Amino acid sequence: MKKNSFNLGEFLKNNSVPIMFIVICSICIPLAGYSPAYLLNEIVTRMGRNIFLILSLLIPIMAGMGLNFGMTLGAMAGEIALIFVADLQIWGIPGIVLAMIISIPFSVMLGLLCGKILNMAKGREMVTSYIISYFINGVYQLVVLYMMGALIPIAHSTIKLPRGYGIRNTVSLLSMRQSLDNALAIRVFGAKIPLLTFAIIALMCLGIIWFRRTKLGQDMRAVGQDMEVARDAGINVERTRLISIVISTVLAGFGMIIYLQNMGNMSTYSSHTQIGMFCIAALLVGGASVDKASIGNVFLGVILFHLMFIVAPNAGAKITGDSMIGEYFRVFVSYGVITLALVMYEVKKRRAKAGMGRQLAAEQQMEGKNED
Repeated sequence: MKKNSFNLGEFLKNNSVPIMFIVICSICIPLAGYSPAYLLNEIVTRMGRNIFLILSLLIPIMAGMGLNFGMTLGAMAGEIALIFVADLQIWGIPGIVLAMIISIPFSVMLGLLCGKILNMAKGREMVTSYIISYFINGVYQLVVLYMMGALIPIAHSTIKLPRGYGIRNTVSLLSMRQSLDNALAIRVFGAKIPLLTFAIIALMCLGIIWFRRTKLGQDMRAVGQDMEVARDAGINVERTRLISIVISTVLAGFGMIIYLQNMGNMSTYSSHTQIGMFCIAALLVGGASVDKASIGNVFLGVILFHLMFIVAPNAGAKITGDSMIGEYFRVFVSYGVITLALVMYEVKKRRAKAGMGRQLAAEQQMEGKNED
């Protein structure tokens, strides 16, 4: 009988990014000097704020489209919906629900545009979606800065610029702030646990698990493994990839609304600009890769990435005497993790191709010997 032996070297290689962050956090936590209750409260708050957004990345990865930098399009759709809700002065949970409903057509439209372009850029989806997010950001700025109030009716003067059209730099969501988080909240060891928010996240996780077992989910997994084999099996590859991006964009819109209701205000022109980068960095910190990600990677990544965000500035100030070092460190690590993960993925893919080439050559050599 063969026993599955634990390979320490393979484990360390496959989980190098989470292990690196665990080491960084274990060094920074004592230096930062924060109490366990404070850290627990901050981590729980950030989990409720960010997890839904990061979960929206899992569907395109399953379909073989890599890390969806185009999730920023969904975030912009969520922001547009919140502007309309703020104009209507509908707050609380009804305002959140209405914003999610309003965001759906915008998210679907942007998702269809993004998906169609990505179908024309097979193999280069990540860099293409990154550039698409910049392009749509320009369109978003045009709509919000010039069209709203001029062509698109905006009645409430508090969210308009003094000139009479265009939206202010900051839209206040104080009347909506943490409506979802406070609805069913309990305190455990001094930390506020937003039960309703976590219930929505749990339903999302169950929905993803269920979706993977559906016919469409199986088709996406087949497309992610090999597009040509999936096409030979009768799967409409382009349609399946398009649906995965639309679903991701719609979920990102919902996630952005949950994120902003927790914050209590919306920076109209910049809230969405870095959201994709930080969500992808958190997912990679949790041990995900370009072609494989799980719900567990999402939760682990949020905890480690945001724990580092909390403790790094204070730890940097204690070590160097300059608090800005910690801020630079956070930005450096967030971009560095993405770079490291992508390099490791490319190295692994090339090694796998080289191994398959050697195996094929060996098989051909054996066939030649047998013929002789």
